[in-house]
Amino acid sequence: QVQVVESGGGLVQTGGSLRLSCHISGLTFAENALGWFRQAPGKEREGVAAIHWGTSGTVYDNAVKGRFTISRDNTKNTVYLQMNSLKPEDTAMYFCAADRIFVTLVRGKPAHWGQGTQVTVSS
Repeated sequence: QVQVVESGGGLVQTGGSLRLSCHISGLTFAENALGWFRQAPGKEREGVAAIHWGTSGTVYDNAVKGRFTISRDNTKNTVYLQMNSLKPEDTAMYFCAADRIFVTLVRGKPAHWGQGTQVTVSS
């Protein structure tokens, strides 16, 4: 059974940083694309960043480009999201996701989801 567990969320001031972690078990980690999504209250879930399983190529939403960095450690079955220069509009529940097909992940239809970790940025 696949388990996706996020951690690292919390409360931070504007301009601060947080690093989210996501440990995934029950699948061949190195053969899956990984991504982070977020959902703010009253809004739809949106993609934040994704990393390819083979090339480790990355894509980012324009709203976070230059501030957030996604990375993966295949030896630890963990994907990270380093978030710098945080803004109040980054406040949301952040979800980790995995899928064998990169395009499926990027389109928001991954096979595996975590339960989310809350990030709150105070002004």
